[in-house]
Amino acid sequence: MVSRSYSNLLELASGESPSFERMNRRIPRIMTVAGIMSDIDDDPSESVCSDPSSSSGQMYRIIIVANQLPIRAQRKSDGSKSWIFSWDENSLLKQLKDGLGDDEIEVIYVGCLKEEVHLSEQEEVSQILLETFKCVPTFLPPDLFSRYYHGFCKQQLWPLFHYMLPLSPDLGGRFNRSLWQAYVSVNKIFADRIMEVINPEDDFVWVHDYHLMVLPTFLRKRCNKVKLGFFLHSPFPSSEIYKTLPIREELLRALLNSDLIGFHTFDYARHFLSCCSRMLGLSYESKRGYMGIEYCGRTVSIKILPVGIDMGQLQSVLSLPETEEKVKELIKQFCDQDRIMLLGVDDMDIFKGISLKLLAMEQLLEQHPEWQGKIVLVQIANPARGKGKDVKEVQCETHAFVKRINERFGKPGYDPIVLIDAPLKFYEKVAYYVVAECCLVTAVRDGMNLIPYEYIISRQGNDQLNKLLGQEPSTPKKSMLVISEFIGCSPSLSGAIRVNPWNIDAVADAMDYALEMADPEKQLRHEKHYRYVSTHDVGYWARSFFQDLERTCRNHSRRRCWGIGFGLSFRVVALDPNFKKLSMERIVSAYKRTTTRAILLDYDGTLMPQASIDKSPSSNSIGIINSLCRDKNNMVFLVSARSRKKVAEWFSQCVRLGLAAEHGYFLRLMRDAEWETCVPVADTTWKQIAEPVMQLYTETTDGSTVEDKETALVWCYEDADPDFGSCQAKELLDHLESVLANEPVTVKSGLNIVEVKPQGVSKGLVAKRLLSIMQENEISPDFVLCIGDDRSDDDMFEVITTSMTAPTITQNAEVFACTVGQKPSKAKYYLDDTAEIVRLMQGLASVSEQTLTE
Repeated sequence: MVSRSYSNLLELASGESPSFERMNRRIPRIMTVAGIMSDIDDDPSESVCSDPSSSSGQMYRIIIVANQLPIRAQRKSDGSKSWIFSWDENSLLKQLKDGLGDDEIEVIYVGCLKEEVHLSEQEEVSQILLETFKCVPTFLPPDLFSRYYHGFCKQQLWPLFHYMLPLSPDLGGRFNRSLWQAYVSVNKIFADRIMEVINPEDDFVWVHDYHLMVLPTFLRKRCNKVKLGFFLHSPFPSSEIYKTLPIREELLRALLNSDLIGFHTFDYARHFLSCCSRMLGLSYESKRGYMGIEYCGRTVSIKILPVGIDMGQLQSVLSLPETEEKVKELIKQFCDQDRIMLLGVDDMDIFKGISLKLLAMEQLLEQHPEWQGKIVLVQIANPARGKGKDVKEVQCETHAFVKRINERFGKPGYDPIVLIDAPLKFYEKVAYYVVAECCLVTAVRDGMNLIPYEYIISRQGNDQLNKLLGQEPSTPKKSMLVISEFIGCSPSLSGAIRVNPWNIDAVADAMDYALEMADPEKQLRHEKHYRYVSTHDVGYWARSFFQDLERTCRNHSRRRCWGIGFGLSFRVVALDPNFKKLSMERIVSAYKRTTTRAILLDYDGTLMPQASIDKSPSSNSIGIINSLCRDKNNMVFLVSARSRKKVAEWFSQCVRLGLAAEHGYFLRLMRDAEWETCVPVADTTWKQIAEPVMQLYTETTDGSTVEDKETALVWCYEDADPDFGSCQAKELLDHLESVLANEPVTVKSGLNIVEVKPQGVSKGLVAKRLLSIMQENEISPDFVLCIGDDRSDDDMFEVITTSMTAPTITQNAEVFACTVGQKPSKAKYYLDDTAEIVRLMQGLASVSEQTLTE
């Protein structure tokens, strides 16, 4: 399955001259773009239209997008200045490809090279990488890359996502608009490169990590139905931290342009969902084990699954002769000297907690002198990925602590701490894993961190390594882990000793506990960990994510999609093909043609915005309703959940307006008519049970209130904390359903409310009553308009829709069931907001006024 655009690039790779010339005309040379994009809106002419006739082949294709390609590049040593490229076998992206399997899925990579490639060489390098590795390099000018990666990514996003607030210039980078523009520009360049190789109808796109968080918006803008997944490999901070980011909503909306968003842990996903709730007003639902957010008619799925390691690659490294030689060397250096190795492997940055680990080691040696001369902490410090003052400070502090502890507790031939801050090859690290009795990972905040997984598999070893360690093949393996509770792999490793890295005493005690633990218990913990890590490898993670992405995108072709919004506020609306925006021209035309009309209007959220503090109708609204009511061809009903006293007071000036209160329990045909009930008079003794329960939740939920209606009780938490209010609402719903199980009432939740009302009462009763009254008077409406905004109005929509086949209305009647906003509904039409509803009613009222004056 090869797309047209991809075929062009393959021709480019093969060097065929005619196709190469066509490519120069059709594809912009994104790799040579310099500077900042001034306008993040794409030119509509660049939009890619999917060919509806294209059909999927037998093999899936996935485009994996990340900041860096899984490629190693180096100059040839013959002086020709040409390049040598090879796979980076340690790259997660390469391991991901192997895990997906080449037989069923073709993988294309889009990303940057670690090395800078001169402009004159970029075309040749692109050909080689595409032809040999199926990689599409994104070349960025050095200045732009520096501002994007070392600037915005590493100095602003990365510290904030690791809970460091920029309280001063020294503590994380303060927000810099020019760096943000560089970040957006690079994301757009990535989108341009992807569009050169994608077949929008068939291909899947999987974007990785915080470097490319706004990329989904640019891709969704180019192709509304792109099948797009995003996985965040870093922590996602709590809403209290995240909301300090000036571009917080832009990033959230960009991520929500994905179809599937993945996180390592539930905590990270929970923080993201909380941010969506607090900042965008979006809630999530869990259905049959899958979590999702409804966003503009699309369901954005949430995936929680920690990444694993490449078992095959690690086991092959364990079998290398170089690994065996290194293990022999370490056995001689430590085991033969009767010394126990503790191991730490961390990047040299402020969040890895290296200094705290060294202080805990110092505390251990001080409190337990029996370990002096017996244990050695080998700290491997990988080079930092970022730059800046904080990295230098960590390096200086680490060296100072190592020097002090070694001077205090060391002796000839023995240093309690061995610091290795030079780059090590992977097989060398694996050798240290094999020999270490305990691995310490004490980061103060980290993403997944696969060091513990690598340690566990390395300790399982193989027959040759077992011989070197003096173990029989049948000997149960053992390993010990002391890990921070603030790293992503912590929830997966239940047999590890979890610690708060800030508590030096607790870490020291954990180290002592790990050293003193009996071998049988170490073996049981190792066996448990090994079973999990070996079955949840990188292949399992990749396949699981891809399967969920495929499931989420399954209905793309069946839905109507179009984009709305500008810049990073762009989003795609996806609706059922039968769900359409109500055309003002069509309904006005139908209104003019018809002579017997039934109009049903909800109030809160329909004629009055939910966010309004003053909920009473404006003089303009009263005027519109009176204009409609004065038209003798109209029968107008306002249907509300509010009490009859309140709606009667608000609409006292509307003489011919029919009113329905408390979801239709009370009804009157016009102002001077008597109130009647749509169901038999209800027994309200149940309130004596429900009201104390609601008051209890009101006392414990700041910002909540109880409204006592004649036939119903409503607990409202509109002004409460969104997360706490929602949590309390679920508890209250369960509580009320339990205590009212034998009462003739229903308990329902709505938008920021929990309501108890008599059984059988719904707004659908009002629609039935209105149509039956007209039928009794031998009037058959040829125009029916029903407008509402929430689930309670669906009952009205259902009644008038099913009445189209009943004798209560004219056979060819114009029926309009309309909801407010683009969301799942039983209505056939929608309008965007209350302002559009008011404009519609104003238009109909104007027609009626013209009719009256003629």
